[in-house]
Amino acid sequence: MIEVKFRGRGGQGAVSASEILGRSLFLEGKWPQAFSHFGGERRGAPVFGFLRVDNEPILLKCQIQRADHVVIFDLALADEQEVFQELKPDGVVLINTHRDIDSFRKWRAFRLGLIDAGAIARSAGLGHAFNTAILGAYVRLTGMVRMETLMSVVKQMVPSKIESNLEAAQRGYDEAKVFPAEGVN
Repeated sequence: MIEVKFRGRGGQGAVSASEILGRSLFLEGKWPQAFSHFGGERRGAPVFGFLRVDNEPILLKCQIQRADHVVIFDLALADEQEVFQELKPDGVVLINTHRDIDSFRKWRAFRLGLIDAGAIARSAGLGHAFNTAILGAYVRLTGMVRMETLMSVVKQMVPSKIESNLEAAQRGYDEAKVFPAEGVN
């Protein structure tokens, strides 16, 4: 089983990203389980999307404590120590950032992806909802699902600006910077 934790703020698309990825994996024959956690205040408040995926039905019904992958929509919500504690040792991290790899020296213990999904979403006319750009980068980083499947699900599940979201997903895939783990502590 692979467990993924999406960390973001309300309105950025972290919860819908887990649902879009879950449906994409289902279409490729996997068994996904997507769920979320957020407080009463949704827009701008911290939000978590969770996704489990396996080759058989998932019976586990609890939050994810130690994830295989962490996707960070807002770096301000990603205290280094907290993220390191919630990631499995061979974890994968995808960060939405405009900063370069030199800013993430301690993160190099994990397989790391960097993408400026916010800039991609703004240039595509999507405002602050950049889940499709993040998902494109996630596909490139992990290879868990085919890009064609993701694009098909975006067409089905995104309620508006479909072409802009498809463009953002493709650009996320194309522009993601992927770095192997280096064992840095």
